[in-house]
This record gives sequence, structure tokens and C-alpha cells, in this order.
Amino acid sequence: MGSVVFSLDAELGWGFHDLEEPPTERVEAGRRGWKRCLELFAEFDVPATWAVVGHLLLESCDGRHADHPAPEGWFEREHTDWRDREDLRFAPDLVDALLASPVDHEFASHSFSHVLFGRPEVDREIAAAELERSVELAAAWDQSIDSFVYPRNDVGHRDVLAEYGVSAYRGRSPTGDGVRGLFDAAVRGQSSLVQPSVDEHGLVNVPASLFLFGFEGPVRTVAESVWADPMVLQARRGIDQAAAHDGIFHVWFHPNNLTRPRDDRRLRAVLAYLDRRRRETDLEVETMADVARRVDRARGIDGGTVVSSGGVEHRT
Repeated sequence: MGSVVFSLDAELGWGFHDLEEPPTERVEAGRRGWKRCLELFAEFDVPATWAVVGHLLLESCDGRHADHPAPEGWFEREHTDWRDREDLRFAPDLVDALLASPVDHEFASHSFSHVLFGRPEVDREIAAAELERSVELAAAWDQSIDSFVYPRNDVGHRDVLAEYGVSAYRGRSPTGDGVRGLFDAAVRGQSSLVQPSVDEHGLVNVPASLFLFGFEGPVRTVAESVWADPMVLQARRGIDQAAAHDGIFHVWFHPNNLTRPRDDRRLRAVLAYLDRRRRETDLEVETMADVARRVDRARGIDGGTVVSSGGVEHRT
């Protein structure tokens, strides 16, 4: 019997601040989507891993972050175009709502400012600064960071994650997104289940299975008008596979993917089906941290901590 994992990239404007032309609809949908996700997960009592950009925990800042080693211009939009858009830069109210949820969600990290860890210009110093600030801010909110989701799934500097006490990260999906993923699943019969693995740094890699909003635009509209939402069908297939076999069906998306009611209906349909199958079978719902703890138990690790020379706690 397998399990289902949901992980969310909770970023508001930070997911787009480095783009020349940020997608307006998704930028403006961030807060709406965050609230709708909390409502829907609570309706079906489904816990998820919320990977939150650390900057959102702040109430204010100078918009320049001169002490951050990021490349010149990295924070430019924050103190220019979005200087008066505090709703895109800060979100203590949304973090409060997340932590106050009746569902036992996992608070995880999506870096401090959505730095792309795999880029050549992002050196170890920058990666460490992103983790250090994220850990500090989480601690100020009485939270710890066990799981990390790489911005844009750009994996890099895994050794830094281990140094700062992270236990798990979301790895790249072995299957394609969108039309390719649908073809692989529906036509080629490729399984959507993934298996966690432990890397050379002791981190648990929890690979993604399905990007829930990888099939959009006009082709989605046409498909829904003559058939059914293909992503809901693919999600149901993955849930059924997890109910019948060992493995993880790991669904991920951004709250800002919920831009309109039809997006809400997609997520609600998936959660409703999961709820039904969970009641019919022994199917479990886990967070990424749950998976890491389960893997550690199988390896004989008790989850204790030691303190490094830098004062950072990490697993034994």
C-alpha cells in the first residue's frame, strides 16, 4: 500500500520577481489561491507540505537586502516596480492562516528569495545565505525546516541543505508534464508512482510525480468541453496506483495556479477522490517530512540531532 503527498510552492510575487514580464494573472492570484488551498485541504482533512518563500514571513524590509550576497539587481523589482506592492512581498497574515489551519500541514522552505540553486552564478555563499535566513525566520515563528522545495525545481547545493538541518527535498519528476505526461500515463501505461531515495548527503529525495497544472491554455478548454479534465483523470489514476501498490504519488503545484473557479474545481475533484479512496482502502496521506522520517526509521536512524560548528542542528 502506498501513499499520496501534496507539496505546494507558496511564493506570491517571489516566484516571478526575476522575470522581465511576470504573468499578471498568476501574480495577482497568489493570495486568492493560497486561501482557497487552505479551505479545500481543510474540507477534506488532507495535510500538505507548504514550501514557503522565507521573505513572506517578514512584515517589512528596505527592499535592497545589502547584506545578502545575491547578484547585483536580484532584489531590484522589490524596491522599484513592486515597492508599493506589499501584498506580493510580505504575507505574515497568510502564514498565520497556514499555521492556524485545523489540518496538520508541514511548514517547509522554498528558499528566502526564490533563488535558483542550480544556476552557475548561484554559488555556495548565496545558497547558504538563502538557507540561513530561511531557518532564522522560521525559528522566529517557532517553526523548523525539515523539507525544502527548490525554486523552479532547479536542484543544486544539496550539501548546503544538509548543513542547515534539512531532511528532505523534492526531486525532479521521472515523467513529463502536460501532454507528454498524459501520453506516457494513458497510452504507454507508465506508472506515476515514485520511490524515495537517500543521496550522498543523507537527504531524502522525494521525487515529484505530477504537476497538477501542467495542462493549460486553449487545449485544456477544448479537452474539458468534449471529455473531462485530463489532469483530474491522471491524478485519479495515480491515486489508484498508490492504493494498490507500494510507492508514492507526489502531486505538486503553486497556490497561484488557482486563478479562477475552474482551477478550484480541479483541486477539489482530486481531493474528493483521494478522500474516497482513503476511506475505502489503507491508502495514506503523508507530508515530505513524514516520508523522510519513514525512510530514516527503515535505515535505523532515530531522528536525533547534533549541533555543527556553526550552531546549526541537523539529524544524526
